Amino acid sequence: MKHLLTLVLILIVGLSGQVFARDLTVVSFGGATQDAFNRAYFQPFSAQAKKRIVQDSYTGGIARQKAMVESGNITWDVVHMDENEMALACDQGLLEVIDFKQLSNARDVAPVALSKCGVGAFVWSEVITYDSKKFGMDGPKTWAEFWDIKKWPGKRGLRKQARMTIEIALMADGVKPADVYKLLATKAGQDRAFAKMDQIKSSIQWWESGAQPLEWLASGTVVATAAYSGRIAIANREGSNFPISWDNQLYSMDYWTIIKNTPNKTAALELLNTMLSADRQKNFTDLIPYGIVNTRAIDMIKPDVLAQLPTAPQNLKTALLLDTHFWVDHEEEIMARFNKWIVQ
Repeated sequence: MKHLLTLVLILIVGLSGQVFARDLTVVSFGGATQDAFNRAYFQPFSAQAKKRIVQDSYTGGIARQKAMVESGNITWDVVHMDENEMALACDQGLLEVIDFKQLSNARDVAPVALSKCGVGAFVWSEVITYDSKKFGMDGPKTWAEFWDIKKWPGKRGLRKQARMTIEIALMADGVKPADVYKLLATKAGQDRAFAKMDQIKSSIQWWESGAQPLEWLASGTVVATAAYSGRIAIANREGSNFPISWDNQLYSMDYWTIIKNTPNKTAALELLNTMLSADRQKNFTDLIPYGIVNTRAIDMIKPDVLAQLPTAPQNLKTALLLDTHFWVDHEEEIMARFNKWIVQ
């Protein structure tokens, strides 16, 4: 009887583990980029490792991660984050510290893409595009021209966030990329950025998801917009004709992170290692042309695709690298001012 009871308990524990075992959950921002992740990374990993992947999407921030870690109810495993939010989450102990010795493909990754709590997912860029049906190929190609409502009349699309928008305003006002953050660190510089935005405030249509500006451009709701370069490339492959101007592009790196105390840490690291492999990264650029972090993969990319990457040498000549440290220090105060300014 005692042995029978022990056997029953073992079976119950075993079945409980099966019932409560959770699939590996990967979270990104949705849209064309997540579709590219799925085809280049998630599906091949799932087939090879025989592990089911569940996908979710979000709009950024660290509130969900914080709630999970503090409650102990971890429902996400691998999360795509922008750099400054990754840094904040890492400082607050919401993410696993990554041991890159466990990732064999990390040896081929550019050192700048290896962070304490994350590994580079891709390099993205915000650029200018416009309605070629309205302006031909002679639309606004610089941020100063983007501000010229008289020469190129119509609505302008800008991201509804202070980060990357006030930088654009300063460059539209003639500030060189090298001086943007020095100026923004002062009240006078911030005042100058908001004053510049005042000039076209009534003509701005604010977008919040990467799909919106191109949908609006296609429908004629806006005639020129800031947009993600990869999204523009995908739209053009599908039949649109949205010119890209790389002048003063704003670029940054996003990261893959692992939620602290996830029970799926081992599988999460296996997925990260797969995503860092040269052949998978090359496949990712074929699907959507964003910069990658595996240095061996660069030589595998087709020349026509390479020219569309934010990291192509010719596209970096006048580029502005997003200053994560600046935004970690100043985002709360500047966003408060930005949100108040929008509704005034």
